[in-house]
Amino acid sequence: MDGIKKNIDSDMTNKTGYSADELPQWFVMRDLKRRNAKKPAYKMLSEKGIEIFTPLISRIRYINRKKVIQEVPYIQDLLFAHACKKELDIIVDSTETLQYRFLRDGKRTPMTVSEKEMERFIQAVKSTVRPCYYKPQEITPDMVGKNVRIIGGPLNNYEGRLQKMQGSRIKRLFIELPQLLTVAVEVEAEFIQVLKK
Repeated sequence: MDGIKKNIDSDMTNKTGYSADELPQWFVMRDLKRRNAKKPAYKMLSEKGIEIFTPLISRIRYINRKKVIQEVPYIQDLLFAHACKKELDIIVDSTETLQYRFLRDGKRTPMTVSEKEMERFIQAVKSTVRPCYYKPQEITPDMVGKNVRIIGGPLNNYEGRLQKMQGSRIKRLFIELPQLLTVAVEVEAEFIQVLKK
């Protein structure tokens, strides 16, 4: 599993002398609150000083019979929290509607995403005005085009596959968090270098 890794056992330490539970990691979390909750988990955690990433999209909502455009999570129950496990455990234990997502390893190991993969994904999302998100099952082979590398611009050195879009002059690059989420971001045609198979 490329971008998803297992936690190191808590009795193991890294070069800094801290246990895995004491080091910040990107945890994949589940928010079980209703869609219309006033304080979803990503807002609550952010207010507690936890770094959060939640893929947001614009939706029209009616508030007091007026149309309002709001940013809402693309996947209601998916968010990423950057903190040490000890800190998150306290919050998860005291919040019924917040859970870790677990690996399917039979050990209830919390799912994490590597720092590098998460930073790459967040940078790609921030590089475009209109990111298009896809769940893993939504990407079909006929949507995926050539392997490319981006040379120059905000996504310099990113490699990935182009999204096939018939008749469109807009070029989009797929950036993936394996088994979780894919984002298609706009790239300028002059920055695209097609890679040989």
